[in-house]
Amino acid sequence: MESVVVRGGPPEFRRRMERRCSSSSSDSGSVFSDCRSERSDDLALPESPSCGVEPSSLHRFLFSSSGCSDDDIQSLVSDLKSISVESQRRAAMGLRLLAKPSTETRVRIAEAGAVAPLVSLVSHPDPQLQEHAVTAILNLSLCEENKAAIAAAGAVPNLVRALGTGTLTACGNAACALLRLADLTDLPAAIGCCGAIPPLVDLLQKGGARGKKDAATALFALLAVEENAALAAEAGVVRPLLELMADPESGVEDKAAYVLLRVLAAPKGRAAAVDEGGVAVLVDMLEMGSKRQKEVAVLSLLEICEENEAYRMIVVREGAIPPLVALSHSSFRRVKEKVTRLVALLRGSTGRLPFNVERNSQYYSRTAVKSRVQ
Repeated sequence: MESVVVRGGPPEFRRRMERRCSSSSSDSGSVFSDCRSERSDDLALPESPSCGVEPSSLHRFLFSSSGCSDDDIQSLVSDLKSISVESQRRAAMGLRLLAKPSTETRVRIAEAGAVAPLVSLVSHPDPQLQEHAVTAILNLSLCEENKAAIAAAGAVPNLVRALGTGTLTACGNAACALLRLADLTDLPAAIGCCGAIPPLVDLLQKGGARGKKDAATALFALLAVEENAALAAEAGVVRPLLELMADPESGVEDKAAYVLLRVLAAPKGRAAAVDEGGVAVLVDMLEMGSKRQKEVAVLSLLEICEENEAYRMIVVREGAIPPLVALSHSSFRRVKEKVTRLVALLRGSTGRLPFNVERNSQYYSRTAVKSRVQ
């Protein structure tokens, strides 16, 4: 995954983001490296023309795309503007398939004028046509040369609408397309302003395994902007993130942890994490998590503790110091520095704690958090 560029925001937010990016960019890159590939590979080939695509024509597009003529592409682009939904569906599906394997073909499709009509069809009420259009836009966006044209055609608000109204596949592919467009300067803030954060949070909470991964990846990219981090906290992202982090079978533990780390850059995110019992989830990760999870837990706890004495006392009460001390003896240098800094902050707070404070394990734990948020 490419390096993260922190755009905009006040100096304090930029400082937090740059510090975290320098500490965890390589690990977060490996966590999210599988989430920028196109997502049309699950398309089932029809056995009948009920979806508006003749099987022989569809197979020709799939297996002969490298030899597809400009006239073939132009014919499909023209059919996107047809008054017949069947013709539009056939054309959008054909372009979806053509754009899947070849960068050259993606450029040719865009140059043939497909972007604007496909963007318009992303908001079409027909679910199948919408899904084809969304996925075609996603596949076209895999080519760097096409992203600016897609954004200029007004794709962002239509993709955001598809997040809330489309099929599960359309929702996931819309999230991936927004992720691709978020590479463009100033687009992450614009995507947030168009209302993408709440439906992404909803997909994170209610989607299937793939949908959760797509939502987490899109959120990770968008939350590099302070406004989006605050919007995510307001949209209730912390609770589903903690649920995923607390569930070893979710398959999204690491992704959720890195998204939470970005949420914590905003004051509202830190407050929500503490209020939802996130400290206990992070302490459990320190004790039982993988090497990567322990590192992101250290970074997250440091975000929570750095400027808030009350939060430090909660972290101490949750039993963070023993696993932190143990971690300090077995970590890389960059992690040891963070651990040392965090332990110093926490030990400065221990004198203010009641003598008999104990960890409230019945309320705070990965298991308890999971049960509360279900």
